[in-house]
Amino acid sequence: MRRKIAIQVMILYAVSLCAQTKTSWVSTTQAEQWKTQKIQTKHYSGTPDVVVEVNKPQQTIQGFGTCFNEQGWISLSFLSIKDREYILRELFAPGVGANFNICRMPIGANDFSKKWYSYNETDGDFEMKNFSIANDLKTLVPFIKNAQKYNPTLQLWASPWSPPSWLKYNKHYAGWSVLGNSRMHFENLGIDMRGINNGLPKDRQGKEGTDMFIQEEKYYKAYALYFAKFIEAYRQQKIMIGMVMPQNEFNSSAAYPSCTWTPEGLTKFIRFLGPQMQQLGVNVFFGTLERANAKLADATLTDSIAKKYIKGAAFQWAGKDALPIVRKQYPKLTLYQSEQECGNGKNDWENCVHSWDLMKHYLNNGVNAYMYWNTSLVKDGISTWGWKQNSLVSVDTLARTYKFNYEYYLMKHLSHFIKPGAKLLETDGKFNNLLAFRNSDKSVVLVLRNESPNEQIVHVKIEGYVISPKLDGDSFNTLIIK
Repeated sequence: MRRKIAIQVMILYAVSLCAQTKTSWVSTTQAEQWKTQKIQTKHYSGTPDVVVEVNKPQQTIQGFGTCFNEQGWISLSFLSIKDREYILRELFAPGVGANFNICRMPIGANDFSKKWYSYNETDGDFEMKNFSIANDLKTLVPFIKNAQKYNPTLQLWASPWSPPSWLKYNKHYAGWSVLGNSRMHFENLGIDMRGINNGLPKDRQGKEGTDMFIQEEKYYKAYALYFAKFIEAYRQQKIMIGMVMPQNEFNSSAAYPSCTWTPEGLTKFIRFLGPQMQQLGVNVFFGTLERANAKLADATLTDSIAKKYIKGAAFQWAGKDALPIVRKQYPKLTLYQSEQECGNGKNDWENCVHSWDLMKHYLNNGVNAYMYWNTSLVKDGISTWGWKQNSLVSVDTLARTYKFNYEYYLMKHLSHFIKPGAKLLETDGKFNNLLAFRNSDKSVVLVLRNESPNEQIVHVKIEGYVISPKLDGDSFNTLIIK
């Protein structure tokens, strides 16, 4: 009798808990991108498929974002002002769509610039008297300002792809010669270099594991001043940049703007960059690291001078495999995923599924913020240097229309619901294709992937109660439990 009563009390308690919770649910499939679902709350006494450990919080989530680059603004400029503003509101306005709050921007040209440029190509101008962001006033500045209209507190960080060419040994923006190398090298990367000539002779190309930047003190000082002028010029435009990284992918010698550094060379530069940024109240992160070798970070993070200025580290591409080691060795660092792998321009469901795997890896290995790469691109467009890539938005320049791509909705499954200050939560059980978070208001956000083509019921236990959503086949799902 007592056992029967105890069971009845447990059932009543579980039902009571369920009644007190409010659960909302959205799903995305290849056929239907943002569908509101309903969930029936029922008692479940079996073994749950997954337990959300609300008392085992992990890292704090600072936010999610995208990147501002020139091709992004150029593509949006084909649209009517009404459509463009709708997109920017959807991306940046709090509580509306993606809620992006931390975004990246380049310092000078990158692989999705209109052309090569830097802010000072005057050879020997070590005092940076000819520094100018005139180029950016036509593209990056209006792009960022239009986003700021919808989120005035938008956080920005920046990194260069290449220094001014005269600060480099090869006196050129690129690191890899198009003229002197097999096209197969580029084709293997999904880059079509036919008809493209970056003008770099083969005997002046760079190489991984070498310093392309001139290793002299006056060049370090000039480049650190270049960073400071960049921060100040953007402040004059009422755009505040809170953090910089010294080099995008410092191991990659590319046909587009790039610059290889050795870890020792990068460390020497940070000794000069750090004080300049400190005077301006700007943080410095190590990165971006695009190789799986965590030891590439050690020279900087163990240097008695440079390490004092490093507040975090950022990882992209193969750098994701170095992330767990760096996190373990340097637990006080803030960690960013700095660039989601950028795809092949197809913007298809397969790429979206791969992006979910990336998200799980990065977030389960401690990153505090997660960034997409191309915000918007022309449909089927090719970059200045022959690269087709994915984007959150595609613009049809003939019809003057646009489309939000699958990866946008995947980003939104997290960024719309997970607020800055949320904690990643541990989970346990046979079902592990999910991420769980707890916001500061105590709401729990579950993002679940059903990779099966068939419907799947997943029993999720949270604080003594169980919810059992029936997930559509091949779907992404976000449940918010309040």
